[in-house]
Amino acid sequence: MDQYLDLFFNFLTAEKGLSANTINAYGRDLASYTDYLHKSENVDSPAAISQLMVLNYITFLKNSGLSPRSRARALSTLRNFHRFLQRENYVEHDPSALVESPRSLSALPKLLSQKDVERLLRSLTGNSPIAVRDRAMIEVLYATGMRVSELVSLRLGDLKLDIGCLNAFGKGSKQRLIPLGEVAIEILTEYLQDGRLKLLKNLDSQEVFLNARGKKLSRQGFWKNLRNYAIKAGIKQKVYPHMLRHSFATHLLENGADLRSVQTMLGHADISTTQIYTHVIQERLKQVHEQFHPRG
Repeated sequence: MDQYLDLFFNFLTAEKGLSANTINAYGRDLASYTDYLHKSENVDSPAAISQLMVLNYITFLKNSGLSPRSRARALSTLRNFHRFLQRENYVEHDPSALVESPRSLSALPKLLSQKDVERLLRSLTGNSPIAVRDRAMIEVLYATGMRVSELVSLRLGDLKLDIGCLNAFGKGSKQRLIPLGEVAIEILTEYLQDGRLKLLKNLDSQEVFLNARGKKLSRQGFWKNLRNYAIKAGIKQKVYPHMLRHSFATHLLENGADLRSVQTMLGHADISTTQIYTHVIQERLKQVHEQFHPRG
């Protein structure tokens, strides 16, 4: 089995151009899958895997407590692996082809209200280099809807502040140009001209957002900082970076943006992925109606 996994990962890296984070996620899913096949089905060859075995594995994940969303992601990984094997003629059949995805029961994305976003942004006070950096990062994240991996990977050459935009490199290294609002440009410029230089010290780096040692800030470091600012702002729900991406998309649509424009800014390959935010809006409108209509 290992030789086929190596071929698949080489394909993901060389031909698909997927990021290291995405490939690591594939690796975790497939390690779990092959471990199950070896221990529970006594199978170590892709050609011996049947549709029933795939179904049994998805059931095993369900019984292990995985959410529909996580099981759907795992099934997507398996499908990509089996499609690759069939396309390259390593096997004759794809045992995952007719297995139904459990994603239909997945929950709507969680987001912050516009009022809570304002509370969060107002909590970003202080003049230290770290405070100025964090204020710039959170403003840019909400202004662009970027993924946190895209945000922490920004390099100076990606910034096009003279035209009010920046370049983001998403899944599969796909590049997109995203506009920045005036407030985000102002705060980001302040960080670049003062806070970043102090963090950089005497080092040489093209990374935009630096930690206290002058190195690239990690996703985990930013996540921890964001959580602390949300607590400081008095936001009761648990806040994580992707929540600002969901908030960005939903707030744009609520204020009249068209779906195609939001799709482009988010970097979604398929508009059906973006349409989930219209369901969020519909659900919120229904809740408002039930709460305030006299016959609700």
